Amino acid sequence: MLLAEKEPLKVLEDYFGYTSFLWKQEDIIRHVLEEKHALVVAPTGIGKSLCYQIPAIINDGLTVVISPLIALMKDQVDALKRRGIDAIYINSSLGREKREARYTALKKGSYQIIYVTPERFRKSDFIEALSGRCISLLAVDEAHCISEWGHDFRPDYTRIQEFRQVLGNPVTIALTATATPEVQKDIIKTLCLESGQVKMFHGGIDRPNLHLQVEKVFSSEEKLEHIISIVEKYNGNGIVYFTLIKQLNEFSERLKGQGISHLCYHGSLERVQRSKVQEQFMRGKNTLVLATNAFGMGIDKEDIRFVTHADIPGSIESYYQEIGRAGRDGRNSLCTLLYDEHDLLTHMNFIKWSNPDAEYFQRVYHILEENMEKISALGLEWLKENIHFRSGTDFRLETVLNMFDRYGVIDLNIEPFKIKIISDIHPQLIDQDYLDTKLKRDQQKLYTLVQYTKYEGDRKAFIHEYFGLPYDNNKGSDND
Repeated sequence: MLLAEKEPLKVLEDYFGYTSFLWKQEDIIRHVLEEKHALVVAPTGIGKSLCYQIPAIINDGLTVVISPLIALMKDQVDALKRRGIDAIYINSSLGREKREARYTALKKGSYQIIYVTPERFRKSDFIEALSGRCISLLAVDEAHCISEWGHDFRPDYTRIQEFRQVLGNPVTIALTATATPEVQKDIIKTLCLESGQVKMFHGGIDRPNLHLQVEKVFSSEEKLEHIISIVEKYNGNGIVYFTLIKQLNEFSERLKGQGISHLCYHGSLERVQRSKVQEQFMRGKNTLVLATNAFGMGIDKEDIRFVTHADIPGSIESYYQEIGRAGRDGRNSLCTLLYDEHDLLTHMNFIKWSNPDAEYFQRVYHILEENMEKISALGLEWLKENIHFRSGTDFRLETVLNMFDRYGVIDLNIEPFKIKIISDIHPQLIDQDYLDTKLKRDQQKLYTLVQYTKYEGDRKAFIHEYFGLPYDNNKGSDND
């Protein structure tokens, strides 16, 4: 029996200022407080984080939150601190002095919630700092990263079963916005939890206020006309997503020529500039932003009236996540995909560069082994030149280095560029059968999205079927 002051609803009111829970939040919280495992699949912005934050406040022990989103950790922790919750994050953005100070405080019993990346568990000093603490709850955010069948697989996530053992096998809650039935099973299996031990909570994916449409276009001029028409018709905040920075910049110039003010956000901007653009968008009214898929983490703005994809995305999962940023206030919002078949070539190249063959993985590893001094002195450009770098659009080397880092083969630092080999090449990275399977899976994801653009029925029904969910066809179709 919970004490009155620790009742979930009382905690919700006292710390977060809400008087009632949404969807299944209270059921999930009580389930976790009864020391039972949970898998939560629900749309972004529906309040999944409360499902572990409230138990963290109520429980006496420490809650460890594993998240891949370094960029979001500070914002999340700052928001919790403003509510009087003793939270902290430890990740690679911290200098040595700050990191060690937090380790010391952790050992002494500080903090109710700690946010870390899965890579942090590679560090023996972090494990040592946790060793004397009672871990009451392990929250695995973005849990689809666990699954090789997911759209954002991270190898370190597959080791979370080991982390659970290190932490004393605490109650575990896994959370994600996107997981097909196959991915859901993989999450439970990889966490080494029996399916009967885990209760599934699905928040559904239907957003009745989102209106989905696909417009077939045959030129950049047609794309521009559609974008201008949407901006003029929908008075409010909006996002237009582009695949390539080059194309984003071209459309930016053309919109400026039409007198349409806007912001631009992409991964090549300096970190300070990206933060400035994000802050302007979050605070703005009737603000348009042109962005690549780098824009989205931390965008919890209620009144986004339209999300337009100027190019086809790479998968249903990424498309669903991006349109999910629209209409969180419950008001009607438009989600338009501008489909030009010529854009498929860009994604086919991305898939190619994201799936090097086994021989290429071996070649990069051997060059690293034999030329570490030169690489340390001359940097990434020397490495590119000596790996038979074909063109500025061949990103296979970046893929290999990132995979080596994720699999613990190397310790990689991008700025300044430093590499250290710490283990033999991982067998999976030179297993051509495995690599071929992954390539086919990525190609299938793109093909499924092409099928979506050509679908003549209710597109929400198509998305529900993809995620293995029932759908009420009586709600009508979004298609024009």
